[in-house]
Amino acid sequence: MHEPSTHRGLSMALTTLAAACTALFLAGCASQPGAARADRGVTIERTTYGIPHITANDPESLAYGVAYAYAQDNVCMTADQLVTARGQRSSTFGAQTIGLLGRRYIPNAQIDLFVAAHMDDAMLERAWAKTSAETQALARGYVAGYNRFLADNAATLPDACRGKPWVQPMTLAQYRRMAEVVAVQAGIAALADGMLGAQPPAAKAAQAPASAVNLADAAQALRDVGLLDSPLGSNAWAFGKDVTANGSGMLLGNPHFPWSGPNRFYEMHLTIPGQIDVMGVGIGTYPMVSIGFNKDVAWSHTVSTGKRFTFYELMLAEGDPTTYLVDGKPEKMTARQVSAQIPGPDGKLQTQEHTVWSTRWGPLVVVPRAGLTWNAKTAYALRDANTGNTRMMDAALAFARARSVQDLHKAHANLGLPWVNTLAADRSGQAMYADVSVVPDVDAAQLARCAPSQPAAALRAAAGLVVLNGSRADCDWRRDSASPVPGLIPIGRMPVAFRTDWVHNSNDSFVYTHPGQKFDGISPLVGDASLTRPRTRAGLAEIPEMLGRGKVTLQAIQGQLFENRNFMAQVVVPDLLAACDKAPTAESRDGCAALKGWDRRNNVDARGAHVFREFWRAARNIPGVHRVPFDAQQPVATPAGLKMEDAATAAKVWEALDGAVKAIRTSGYTLDATLGSVQRPAITEEAIALHGGEEFEGVLNNLGRQEPAPINKAGLRIDYGTSYVQTVTFDAKGPVAQAILTYGQSTNPASPHANDQMREFSAKRWHTLPFHRDDVVKARVGEPLRLVRP
Repeated sequence: MHEPSTHRGLSMALTTLAAACTALFLAGCASQPGAARADRGVTIERTTYGIPHITANDPESLAYGVAYAYAQDNVCMTADQLVTARGQRSSTFGAQTIGLLGRRYIPNAQIDLFVAAHMDDAMLERAWAKTSAETQALARGYVAGYNRFLADNAATLPDACRGKPWVQPMTLAQYRRMAEVVAVQAGIAALADGMLGAQPPAAKAAQAPASAVNLADAAQALRDVGLLDSPLGSNAWAFGKDVTANGSGMLLGNPHFPWSGPNRFYEMHLTIPGQIDVMGVGIGTYPMVSIGFNKDVAWSHTVSTGKRFTFYELMLAEGDPTTYLVDGKPEKMTARQVSAQIPGPDGKLQTQEHTVWSTRWGPLVVVPRAGLTWNAKTAYALRDANTGNTRMMDAALAFARARSVQDLHKAHANLGLPWVNTLAADRSGQAMYADVSVVPDVDAAQLARCAPSQPAAALRAAAGLVVLNGSRADCDWRRDSASPVPGLIPIGRMPVAFRTDWVHNSNDSFVYTHPGQKFDGISPLVGDASLTRPRTRAGLAEIPEMLGRGKVTLQAIQGQLFENRNFMAQVVVPDLLAACDKAPTAESRDGCAALKGWDRRNNVDARGAHVFREFWRAARNIPGVHRVPFDAQQPVATPAGLKMEDAATAAKVWEALDGAVKAIRTSGYTLDATLGSVQRPAITEEAIALHGGEEFEGVLNNLGRQEPAPINKAGLRIDYGTSYVQTVTFDAKGPVAQAILTYGQSTNPASPHANDQMREFSAKRWHTLPFHRDDVVKARVGEPLRLVRP
């Protein structure tokens, strides 16, 4: 009923924008060869699978082209992301409708209030003003390029957003907000509801005794918000000249990221002649390559174990829960009113106000399941090290220009990478691992000196939360003059390894980079000797095995990754099968039969893989389930087996297998179904068979769901995991790269590039990326698009 006026409103806005563009630079609104001014022109060429090769003479024009190309494929997703940045999700899509903030799905009303509370446009403007002129030009260019796309294509947008009033031009302030969400998604954004829920206690609640905390549930609470054993992960392997067949470096990059939303990767090749020539992927509205290669170096990232924030436990003044003590002196908390437009029962917008509280340590946050509440005596504040981190783009520019792994390491010095490790290999045959991410500068001595109450201190080991004593001023983060950012650990005290054999990471600590690599003097906030990812064990087992077959090649790396070995099945299924003659029920006996015929790999033709998944989903949580417990001296071999000789443990194991069989049959699948008939993408209804396995199974080719859930009538529907996978080496001419972008370039279901690479992934078909000019020309599809920036 309202669609015609809606469409007119959008058309008027975009027509005005187009007219302004014409007035500024008439030729700039023509997409014709010869109309371009050389200094502001940008050319977009597409090759197979819709990969854009974007060439410009300056950073602003380059980003202009990136934004235009990205909008061609993903305009509706960007428009939706801008609604988040504006804090208008409730008024646009409904207050209780679930929306995406960073990597969490929460009600739109909470997202809008968080944006109102956290986003400080003046602070972000000041932070961006400290970045390089190139980075500021990239931001301006991206905003202008997106707006140009809207002006050019108002009437032909995809169905999902054509004619919608929420499709509006982007502003520079909104662009900065989108970048801020990316930076803090591993921190305060993951606890947005906890920040909004932090309110002074009522009199009765303030006097209520604190309830005991279940540490296992506290850990689960952090998993639920993505801050412990996050589903975001990755594998990366880098090989040096001692073990490669060609004597050059080789790299596997295998990030595990969401298949929907602004954390999706986008393939592109970016060139400023004589300055930058880099190819790979960026995330969402990020106009630079974050994982990729140039003519001399290839790199990838994995989510690191470093902490991005600390809590501070506050001692409150007697009789005043909004005053806290620091060194015995009272300090008043700051109360700030924020608001959002929320539809009322009649559909009309109403202003909903909310109070947020903050301290010298940061905003107050509650995590009740972890015992972090606000009562008469204590409260908790969170300090996020990535708030206002605008340095990522400058790091990416330095990466793009690197000529060796040493250059890449130097590019880390500004502490721009918010939450990732870097693994790299170069033309000369050097390999590198480094975690130079954003980490608060707190060492082991300060952790001991600034210990909070015993219950809060216990959260570090149990749930990965670091809580410091907020009643002492000297518990502030250390300010090392060597650090470009006060309070963050400088590059010189972060772990790095240069090797000529190999390094790897699968989201466990730097400690497991290579069996022979040692590190000293690294803060516990960067990582420790704990090993929580079965993929780490798989990598430490499979890399030496692969090298034992001879010097490594790209084909060997690709084959190893896509062998899809299920590490935990190899570890526990033998003991289960050995006990199957004692299986107590028909269901458990049927489960045994299904697992007996399985080759313990997660290929599309595997029969029984889904049975193990549903069994291990439950059985892995049985206390003391393993026959051999973890031994730090044998991190690959332990824990191992199933303690089936223990009657109580065995009973729970059989119960888990019974439950798996019943769940599969209730869902309508047979126990001997192929994995490919059960495991399909959630982002399309096209029946594309998917190989790979869940994080908890230890399949290197990791596939799963952002919201973990057991099998149902739809099967196992995948929406995160192996996303962009690349293998790169170098020959005399330059990089030799093969890759797959699992889900394709476009989120528009009508695009030929929505699912095209998913079919290639299903068939394990890698494609060679055209990097050199003659290869780009040979692979080009359609005519180049030439634009001119006004």
